Amino acid sequence: MKRLIECVPNFSEGRDAAKVDAIVAAMSSVPGVYVLDREMDADHHRSVITLAGEPDAVAEAALQGAGKAMELIDLTQHTGAHPRVGATDVVPFIPIEGVTIEDCVALAHRVGNEIWKRYRIPVFFYEAAATRPDRVNLENVRRGQFEGLREELKKNHDRQPDVGEPKVHPTAGVTVVGARKFLIAYNVNLNTPDVGIANKIAKAIRFSSGGLRYVKSMGVELKARNLAQVSINLTDFEQTPMHRVYEMVKREAERYGVTPVGSEIVGLVPKKALEMTADFFLQLENFSPAQVFENKLEDALSGAPLVAAKDGKLAGLARPFLEAVATPAATPGGGSASAFAGALAAALGQMVTGLSRKKKSQAAYVDQLSTALDEMRKTADELAGAIDRDAESYDAVMAAFKLPHGNAKETSQREEAIQKATKGAAEVPLQVAERTVVLFERLGQLEGIVAASMRSDLHVARLMAGAGTRGALANIEINLDGLKDAAYVASMRAKVAALRERLGDAPRATSA
Repeated sequence: MKRLIECVPNFSEGRDAAKVDAIVAAMSSVPGVYVLDREMDADHHRSVITLAGEPDAVAEAALQGAGKAMELIDLTQHTGAHPRVGATDVVPFIPIEGVTIEDCVALAHRVGNEIWKRYRIPVFFYEAAATRPDRVNLENVRRGQFEGLREELKKNHDRQPDVGEPKVHPTAGVTVVGARKFLIAYNVNLNTPDVGIANKIAKAIRFSSGGLRYVKSMGVELKARNLAQVSINLTDFEQTPMHRVYEMVKREAERYGVTPVGSEIVGLVPKKALEMTADFFLQLENFSPAQVFENKLEDALSGAPLVAAKDGKLAGLARPFLEAVATPAATPGGGSASAFAGALAAALGQMVTGLSRKKKSQAAYVDQLSTALDEMRKTADELAGAIDRDAESYDAVMAAFKLPHGNAKETSQREEAIQKATKGAAEVPLQVAERTVVLFERLGQLEGIVAASMRSDLHVARLMAGAGTRGALANIEINLDGLKDAAYVASMRAKVAALRERLGDAPRATSA
């Protein structure tokens, strides 16, 4: 399996192209690293470089970039609209393929220690790599910027770095290293130079001030363009998509008599984020990502089936999973089928909400239906992923049973492995049950706002969601029968009972 990560180091230089060229050259000199994108902004006085490749190669590239930035950037001579604490200001690692967020956390910690070892630049860790809760959010680490942090480190023990001496590097400051999900840097420009208005809008939309979840934002003055900008970071674009953020900025701007005059993406953006935005603004009927040429080509090159629903050959899409379930093997089994049922329910929910919001009769509910459509997409993706996770968890139980048990030590280790794997095999269907019961309830809430012609499909979706929940609960219960941890079993049975109650099922008798 390929192991790929992304790294998006931010450097405090956005005006001297030669310096940025030198930093990029240092990073791209590492074999196996791909420089996918580079962005310079003179107002922000900042560059954002996107790297991808094998974890070790990307880590070394980031280190080479930090070293070159230390040589070329002097923060004592630096001013810009964007907050900064370092020449290499922030270095986030993002899992792409064959790598977990935990792997990226370990990599971030290794790189942070190496930055100090090589360059004597102190390091803070943030997001998933944070060692303290107050450092998860980058803005907390950046508070006061380079100049303020330089003074605080002399007297405030709470601001000490995670790695290195309690003082900034004289010219390179500190570096903030972390691990996170894919982030979209998205900015909306306003037809006013009044940064005060941009700050008010930013406060209204950011989560820390009571706004949208997964949104960080601030107002920025773009002197070169005589505009104010709402600078935004989206930390989970699937749950809070770009179009929802843009619409809220637009509505807030109207309160102050201004309008957006354009928006921009800094760095790269996932294709799915643009598909979601296109679907929302264009109100595309029956849109599917399978209609995107590049998606279809990628499927063809990877050997995936090319059959599209509108070709009238739906069986070709379903048959591989059906055949996998039908084989005389333990996996995929009932747990995977339960997750699949839930994913189908969410997919039907997408169809129902997507078509309903196109109907004139439902014009009053467009915002609610659009929100529900985004929720259904997210749920379908989560449950689709659980299909494989359930099979993998059961395979782990089977592997534990195959461990040797010829002597007392081996028998003890085998039993411990069985118990641990069996708990894992109970946890996955619990996650499925919790997700599908929420879906079951959410579908019920849509009854009054979907188009009348869609209600039978909505009912089918709700039946499928209920079936997914009940199937997952049955898989939890059969795994609990083999566990010896009485407290764990009691806790899980209580959760099962609560989930059955939400479905409206009568309590079931359980074994002693």
